Amino acid sequence: MLALKFPDKKEQCLFFLNKEELSELDVLKLNKIIFGEDVSENVNAKNHRSYDKSTIFKILDYQKKQKLNNIQTARYFGLSRNTVAKWKKIFLV
Repeated sequence: MLALKFPDKKEQCLFFLNKEELSELDVLKLNKIIFGEDVSENVNAKNHRSYDKSTIFKILDYQKKQKLNNIQTARYFGLSRNTVAKWKKIFLV
C-alpha cells in the first residue's frame, strides 16, 4: 500500500520498516506518518486499540522521563487520562 498510494512517504517510514519486530507504538507512528494526524484523532479508531505490557511500560517510562502528568501523557499518545491513571495503578503500585 505504501509503494502504491504513498511512494513519497516511503523514505520517512524506512526506519520502522527495517525493524525486525514492530511495537504498537511503532505502528501508531507509522500510521501518523502515512495518513497524517487527523486519522489518529478518529474516536472510533481509538476505541479498539489494545496495548501489551511492554508498550504500556514504554508509555509510563516516557511519562516519567519527560515529567508529564496523566493529562499531558494521554494527549501525547492519544489516550484517555483515565487509562493512564489505571495503568499506573495496576503496574506501578
